[in-house]
Amino acid sequence: MNDNYAVILTEGLTKLYGNNRGIIDINLNVRKGEVFGYLGPNGAGKTTTIRILLDFIRPTRGQATILGLDVRRDSIESKRHIGYLPGELELYKNLTGEEYLHYQGHLRRNVEWQYVEQLAQRLDSDLSRRIGILSHGNKQKIGLIQALMHKPQLLILDEPTSGLDPLIQQEFYRLIDEVKAEGRTVFISSHIMPEVEMVCDRVAIIREGKLTTIEDVDVLKARALRHLEIRFTAPVPPEKFTNLEGVKDVMVEDNTLRCTVTGKLDAFIKTAAQFEVINLVSREPNLEEIFLTYYSDRGNNAE
Repeated sequence: MNDNYAVILTEGLTKLYGNNRGIIDINLNVRKGEVFGYLGPNGAGKTTTIRILLDFIRPTRGQATILGLDVRRDSIESKRHIGYLPGELELYKNLTGEEYLHYQGHLRRNVEWQYVEQLAQRLDSDLSRRIGILSHGNKQKIGLIQALMHKPQLLILDEPTSGLDPLIQQEFYRLIDEVKAEGRTVFISSHIMPEVEMVCDRVAIIREGKLTTIEDVDVLKARALRHLEIRFTAPVPPEKFTNLEGVKDVMVEDNTLRCTVTGKLDAFIKTAAQFEVINLVSREPNLEEIFLTYYSDRGNNAE
């Protein structure tokens, strides 16, 4: 099998809940060794897709395979190769982290406990404490360890950094880089744009149950809308900025310029540098703003 085979492949994957929307005609092709982001606002259909991949629920129509295994017919075998972190994590509250992970390790049968201890150390997880008294973030660490501990060929992670402090988030990103370097595959569901930019190679955007696009992360970042505010020592002429490519909504009030910029910032920064800058504030876009930018660029041609 070559290195470009599909670890996850879905064709026309659809789940309808009566009159309520689920997902509609989802076609994904996630390749071996890539970190694939599944991006969308809460309620878009991310978790529904994951539950079908894990055979927790059955699709209305369409099909899906993992590592060439049909997720329904070969459900047990496909799960042997998956590490999964759910978005709503439930653990055995009366067990310590160590007891819980030993239990999971016995179920997996191919876990090196030394590696579990390394993960716990890197994620700063105290395995001696009972799960029931842990904070949300510390429970999330246990969940990440159980997903990673058997070194699966495919990691499916639903909002993996929820509740983690910034230092642990950075360690998690390093772990994902190591998984990728080993040729294993990661499927991350998220609604946090900076997280996706940090770790993913490609991104699928799902909105209202439908797949709107699949892009390389660099392409998605180039489309991102940034809100900028620059304070100068003196008022600046707005016409210096209004004609720059990608710059919109320019407003100058006293010594402060506010605007939005889509795409590369090079021309804007060089223009601003012609004046004496006191301070610059940039607000990263949220997902809805990225969606709106994506659709507005396509106008009436969007489907």
